[in-house]
Amino acid sequence: MTGIEAPGGYGGLLLSAEPPGAERVHNWREAGQPVSRKPGPTSHTDTTSLENFLRPIVEQFGCDLEAADITPAGRRRLLRVLVDRDGGISLDDIAEVTRAISKALDADDIMGEGAYTLEVSSPGVDRPLTLPRHWRRNISRLVAVTLTDDTKLTGRIKSASEEAAELDVDGTRQSVAYADVAKAKIQIEFNRTAGNDETETPADGTVEEN
Repeated sequence: MTGIEAPGGYGGLLLSAEPPGAERVHNWREAGQPVSRKPGPTSHTDTTSLENFLRPIVEQFGCDLEAADITPAGRRRLLRVLVDRDGGISLDDIAEVTRAISKALDADDIMGEGAYTLEVSSPGVDRPLTLPRHWRRNISRLVAVTLTDDTKLTGRIKSASEEAAELDVDGTRQSVAYADVAKAKIQIEFNRTAGNDETETPADGTVEEN
């Protein structure tokens, strides 16, 4: 088996897969090396088709598929899958989802014959807020918002509905409609009060497979 170093700072489950006929090995560790699947001709996989394939697999665990994309990584391809759910997602949850995705990919030819690495992780706090559920999952966090008219404001998310979020901006409540938001990103705080402690899985808890 061939090893590839996991990205620095990533912790997760690394699964290995060998060509058909070889024993399948699952390596569980906090950080380590995914091993390779037999290289073959690369194939283009449509992102929409891939997301449609992965979504029901992810949803059976009560999670949302936030993104899936394929990028070149040397002689192989890197399949990145982002998953999340209300209340946060743990490393064990990600490992469970990864096993299910791995099994489904093994039974289907959607990735073609080329070698690839599967990386499953949570979105992380630096991912832009683009859907109502992103705002809901970040209630009590500080967010920097740029509106469509270029107005910029920073406030703490107090509540979030399907149409708008209510922010505390310097002690004043302000409603922000999602339709008026051009960009919104959570701000990392190093000294939060007890009521605002971060409780979710570390942002880069990651699971990889080859």
